[in-house]
Amino acid sequence: MRRQNYRRTLAAAAMVTASLALGACGGAAGGGDDNTLTVWHNATTGDGAAYWQQMADDFMASHEGVTIEVQAIQNEDLDGKLQTAQNAGEGPDVFLARGGGKLADMVEAGFVLDISDKLDENVSSSVPEGAFAAYTIDDGVYAMPTSFQPGGIFYSQDLFDAAGITEAPTTMDELGTAVEALKGTGVAPIALGGKDAWPAAHWYYFFALRECSHETLTTGLSTYDFSDQCWLDAGQDLADLAASKPFNDGFLTTSAQQGAGSSAGLLANHQAAMELMGTWNVGVVGSLTPDEEPLPDLRWFTFPEVEGGKGDPSALMGGVDGYACSSTAPESLCVEFLNFIMSEENQEAYADAFDTIPVNMNAQDVVTDEALLPQIEANNRAAYTQVWLDTSLGSNIGNALNVAVVDLLAGQGDAQGIIDAMTSAAAKE
Repeated sequence: MRRQNYRRTLAAAAMVTASLALGACGGAAGGGDDNTLTVWHNATTGDGAAYWQQMADDFMASHEGVTIEVQAIQNEDLDGKLQTAQNAGEGPDVFLARGGGKLADMVEAGFVLDISDKLDENVSSSVPEGAFAAYTIDDGVYAMPTSFQPGGIFYSQDLFDAAGITEAPTTMDELGTAVEALKGTGVAPIALGGKDAWPAAHWYYFFALRECSHETLTTGLSTYDFSDQCWLDAGQDLADLAASKPFNDGFLTTSAQQGAGSSAGLLANHQAAMELMGTWNVGVVGSLTPDEEPLPDLRWFTFPEVEGGKGDPSALMGGVDGYACSSTAPESLCVEFLNFIMSEENQEAYADAFDTIPVNMNAQDVVTDEALLPQIEANNRAAYTQVWLDTSLGSNIGNALNVAVVDLLAGQGDAQGIIDAMTSAAAKE
């Protein structure tokens, strides 16, 4: 899925393998060749793919005899391929980690290395402690965070201006007014890639964030108790929004990030005015413009407040992208590679390549994009950040939630159906 997630996904997967010969740099524990690391990520083309190849080349240049094999896998395929490979004992040494329940399942299965006591001093001093929260399980840290990924609504300033919208909506009523104004200009008010399920489910996640208090939200996610009225209200909020027909035609068969006809592509080509998505969308949208350059008028605002909701209006939904070491990887080498990519210089390169917010505080000055700067501000003032609900809940319950949301939008389910789907999936855990 997303994003949860670097969610910069584009075309077909590619694999780049590089190596340098000579000498030796020892790995420690783990299976396979102690001088070889396999790295799985999801930046299949462009600057993201180039970044990972550059990291491999730079690391090998300073580590004689070490080989880094880099493989890019389409984002929507990554979780399934990773699970299959790990179950077969053939998982990569370094891989994109989603956090939450998904990572917890891997930790319980013994697939992931605890790196709690293996962080370099420069990492410990430059990365906020909270950045490790998504990867902390039973006091152990199981992945290296690389970027903050707050979610919110991206929009085209030019299309807002054309519709006479002078201020970004702060409430759902204001969002509804903006939707109607945009309809009058002939563009889709909101782009939605319902084919991939998780983008549609984002809307339910955020309504739950606004309807539920922090305590109710965290309790429900940890105990699988969704009986509080706020969970049902979130579903009804989504049903009410859908009834206003704000989404692009054919949104149920529209993909999220693949090609000009995707929801990101509609925003990139000014055929839709808004899209609810995570930070990675800056890079995805930029890759889908006619000149494959950043969209000059792309802007961002936090998800609007819901009247009567008990959630803090400053709270964010999102995550922290990061990379984990397999428990069978050459331990010393793998951890050294994770620390290597976290230097200030390499975090600046990561921010540039992925159009995102690096977790290394010393590298954040490199961010100048007008759609990213308000995200840094929102991140700094947020009461708290909730990890994407499907990530928090784990694959089984999370997938059931996502499918139930699509059913509601397709007219084949309702708000209660979302609660029932999560509860039924939780009973099987």
